[in-house]
Amino acid sequence: MIPILARRTFRMAGVVAMTTAVSYGIAMPLPYLAPLLAFMLTAAPSPPPGPKGLMVLVLALAAALSTGLVLIPVLLNYPVVGVLLIGVGLFFSTIISIGLGKGPVGVVLAVGLTMIPAAGMMDYGLAVGVLQALLLAVTIAVLCQWLVYPLFPEDSPALEVAAPEAPQTVHWLAMRAAIIVLPPVMLAFSNPGLYMPVILKSLLLAQQDNRLNASIAGRELVGSTVMAGVLAILFWFALQLSPTLWFFVLWMLLFCGFGAAKFYGVLTSRFTPSFWQNTVVTMFILLGPAVQDSASGNDVYQAFAVRLGLFIAVTLYAWLAITLLERLRAGTVSPVGNL
Repeated sequence: MIPILARRTFRMAGVVAMTTAVSYGIAMPLPYLAPLLAFMLTAAPSPPPGPKGLMVLVLALAAALSTGLVLIPVLLNYPVVGVLLIGVGLFFSTIISIGLGKGPVGVVLAVGLTMIPAAGMMDYGLAVGVLQALLLAVTIAVLCQWLVYPLFPEDSPALEVAAPEAPQTVHWLAMRAAIIVLPPVMLAFSNPGLYMPVILKSLLLAQQDNRLNASIAGRELVGSTVMAGVLAILFWFALQLSPTLWFFVLWMLLFCGFGAAKFYGVLTSRFTPSFWQNTVVTMFILLGPAVQDSASGNDVYQAFAVRLGLFIAVTLYAWLAITLLERLRAGTVSPVGNL
């Protein structure tokens, strides 16, 4: 019998690799969204939703993501109001992630509230394409989970329920996440094509690392971003040995398997699971646009260097924001306030 942690590792790698094969094989828009969401949806040790659950999930996400389309005319005519509405949406998406324990759902909603309006500032049809890509990515990820999960199931259907955060903590983390994400989103409005991956990176920092305090933020945020850059470079040069879809899928199976083994603790590491989750997902965000640049004939290396530099800049900003906000919060808490 395969140990449970090894099964989770094989399941994660299998789902992500299969999702990569399908998304790139059918040439879906923004194909790297599918393996990215597959990793996040498969991270929790739980069985995938059934057909009814998938239908409800897709319909709910479609309704929620449509708000991103509604925000486009607001941003074009009343930009300040539009940005404030995005901030409120990010606040509630983080509450969904932390307070309700629906991390992937919260991330998808946050992506819809930021990437869709940013794309709509360039072209409304592009915004609709981003919405369709998100829904298709979630569907492909769940379908691949259906195929892989029976091969590597959990020991018991019972799930470990994490202790909920205190309401005050949830609201503080949600506000902090909105502050981290809003500046990169506003930057993306000036050039959505260039800064679209930066939005994903900022959302990852805000949603997945929102429990970090300032003392460990540097190692978790900056370290995982640099590690992701190293893995993406190794992945890219390995892919040059045979730049075909099947080798791309096989390398994805290997690299994601390594990241999943670190994430689940099969391979010992001094870093936390959130570090490795951030690393693997950031690797997807770096690799996906690079593959698209290669297909369109753009300068892959220059674009990769610019993208990685922007990621590090956004990460340093997130670290600075966490440090300042934590100091501000500590300064506002006094013994008098507890009387």
